Amino acid sequence: MAEILTKTSLVSSWHGNRKQQHRRLSMVPNKTCSFNTCVGSFPSLKLKSQFLRSSSFSSEFYGKNTIFRVNRSIPNRINSQFSVSAAPKMTLRIGKIQKWWEKGLQPNMREVTSAQDLVDSLLNAGDKLVIVDFFSPGCGGCRALHPKICQMAEMNPDVEFLQVNYEEHKSMCYSLNVHVLPFFRFYRGAHGRLCSFSCTNATIKKFKDALAKHTPDRCSLEPTKGLEEKELIALSENKDLNFTYTPKPLQPVHTPANEELATTKASPVCSEPLPLPSLTSNSDEVLKERTLTRAGR
Repeated sequence: MAEILTKTSLVSSWHGNRKQQHRRLSMVPNKTCSFNTCVGSFPSLKLKSQFLRSSSFSSEFYGKNTIFRVNRSIPNRINSQFSVSAAPKMTLRIGKIQKWWEKGLQPNMREVTSAQDLVDSLLNAGDKLVIVDFFSPGCGGCRALHPKICQMAEMNPDVEFLQVNYEEHKSMCYSLNVHVLPFFRFYRGAHGRLCSFSCTNATIKKFKDALAKHTPDRCSLEPTKGLEEKELIALSENKDLNFTYTPKPLQPVHTPANEELATTKASPVCSEPLPLPSLTSNSDEVLKERTLTRAGR
């Protein structure tokens, strides 16, 4: 009886395995199956992923070995589609965000890096008009005015625009007495500072009038002045700045009054009394004639 039960259990297990294999193979029409034909028969992505994980497997079907092969090049194509679609999103997130004061910059606009850079830029400009723009990243007026300043720079390529970031060069701005933003200063050649003022988007006419007044070409034979003497001294005395300056020696001012004083001081002074004129015979004759005329002769 025990032998009969073991034989029946073996037969049932064998038939069960046959049925499971028959169900698996019924999904695949041919003995050999490639990924192109088999993937389309699976209704869900979960079955596809399970099928992709197994590279190759074999089973017995009615005494014949059935081999299934998977083409591994196709999943890479599927993954590549997902990666291509996600690539632009990744580049947008990783890419550098452009700041508002860096947008719309023209070739004649650049940002000042230090006090020495500002001084050298003004001295090397020659007779060219230079506009120094003091701004702050957190200033709403500066941000609203920036596009119009870029338009002015584009319309006037001969004018040089220097941008000074107030947050990065706060100590330098204190030494230059800049306490209101946005703030502008105009410089040219030997004249040095032409004007300085503060304006916003509502008072842009002030900037346009100053630009039209100082834009005409001018030539000066004297050297370029740049910053004023007191500003250079203030920058050199600021311990936060790496800037050195030696004041120029004072030169005497020549005036007509000073020249007369110089000539009088230079002329020799004689301390001895001048000699009196000596009386001669001629003088006696002159006295006699005078007495005769008085007597009526």
